[in-house]
Amino acid sequence: MEWTREQRYLPYNKWDAETLLKLQAQADNSSYQLNYHIRPSSGLLNDPNGFSYYNNHWHVFYQSYPFGAVHGLKSWVHLESCDLVHWQNKGLALGADTKYDSHGAYSGSATVIDDKLFLMYTGNVRDQNWQRISYQNGATMDKNGIVTKLAAPLIYAPAHVTEHFRDPQLLKHRDAYYVLLGAQDKTTLSGKVAVFKSKDLKNWEDLGYLDFSPETMGYMIECPNLVFIDDKPVLIFCPQGLDKNVANYDNIYPNMYVVGNKLKFDAARMETKQTAPINLDDGFDVYATQAFNAPDGKAYAISWVGLPDMTYPTDEEGWANCFSQVKELSLDEQNRLVQRPVPAMADLRQAGQVVKAEKAINGRQILVDNASRSYELKLTIPKGQAGTLHLVANQDLSESLQLKFATGDAAQLVVDRAHSGIQFASDYGFTRQIDLTANEDLELDIFVDNSLFEIFVNGGLKVLTGRFFGSQANNQIAIQGTTKEELAFRGTYWRIDHI
Repeated sequence: MEWTREQRYLPYNKWDAETLLKLQAQADNSSYQLNYHIRPSSGLLNDPNGFSYYNNHWHVFYQSYPFGAVHGLKSWVHLESCDLVHWQNKGLALGADTKYDSHGAYSGSATVIDDKLFLMYTGNVRDQNWQRISYQNGATMDKNGIVTKLAAPLIYAPAHVTEHFRDPQLLKHRDAYYVLLGAQDKTTLSGKVAVFKSKDLKNWEDLGYLDFSPETMGYMIECPNLVFIDDKPVLIFCPQGLDKNVANYDNIYPNMYVVGNKLKFDAARMETKQTAPINLDDGFDVYATQAFNAPDGKAYAISWVGLPDMTYPTDEEGWANCFSQVKELSLDEQNRLVQRPVPAMADLRQAGQVVKAEKAINGRQILVDNASRSYELKLTIPKGQAGTLHLVANQDLSESLQLKFATGDAAQLVVDRAHSGIQFASDYGFTRQIDLTANEDLELDIFVDNSLFEIFVNGGLKVLTGRFFGSQANNQIAIQGTTKEELAFRGTYWRIDHI
């Protein structure tokens, strides 16, 4: 259907219950539905919001438009977990129901203040000429899950930014509160991270833009998130329109990070030796990652698996997108960001099946026949190998998600989804490639969840995430070598049940 502006921004109470129930059933019954990742009950899911730990539980909210796979009147849906893996849907938390968020409760963050979870979010408002006005609003959630909005905005847009001013991250540092906001500078029309400070959450001082790179970060920065790992600041953000001479990327918009040595809050400056931002995920579909430091200091992140201005095959079914699994963040000795599955992901494993190199037949070896559509596969491929790993493949391997690997002198990993099912996002290519260290073993920890893959490479030094939409009949895992020598590898396959 063609969506009009009036339909997209129709208040929720103007929709009938039958329509919503039909959409929920359609999403539940989709052949592409996910089994162990956060996904929408119906309609559109996009940015993760309010990722936090409060009242002995983990919390995350997702941007929701429940009536279709389009960007309409946004709200927050609340989920709660005991282990960062099993999530319980607690329902609508923030709706678009005041004059400061009349056209959508947009993205934001959460932090514990005075025994409550304090939510800070962007209220999207349109005037009679459809000009956007952004308000940075506050709300509190108590231990019973009751959300109360503040009567007035916390921060109004300063004169030096355009209407693009959103996605607040609220942080406490020493005795003051700080907010990072994605912004577009009005004079240069370039992407910035705006910084504000307050002692009381009422009176806010504009500290200007965060100085973290001499490069221009495109025309807009979205979803800035700051975490500390080993006392080093790590800025995760989404620059739109970034010059590919600054940092190379293949997606319509990248999700990137910069590691600093020190962050001076009041000077709005991050000292860093990193010359350019680095892709947070080298796959196809990660965006709007939200990260935070838990009470024990550990840093965790969760991502929207979907991209702005893109369409996906499930749009026709009235639902779209999902979240990645939660990843624990660390830094290696070279200050590279490492992302690993949280320990509770291993609790999802069913009985393991050992896979190892055996005699190839017709140039290929079937690792798992009649594989589940939801599984984890860990493989170690020794140095000096080359070949293709086929996931969710049909019998003759003409349809599959392909991982092409080489672990010799010219070491690399290529993920190719050109033959994995319905083609989409073709303007941005069907392959993603990462370089590997020459002549070293390759370790892969692969998660497949029906229409989602997450590939952790060499202990999480690289991650490649993406969607694919293949036939339910494709249930083989196979491997082919591209050299005369027989492949050598070893690993374990685990089926994962619906959570």
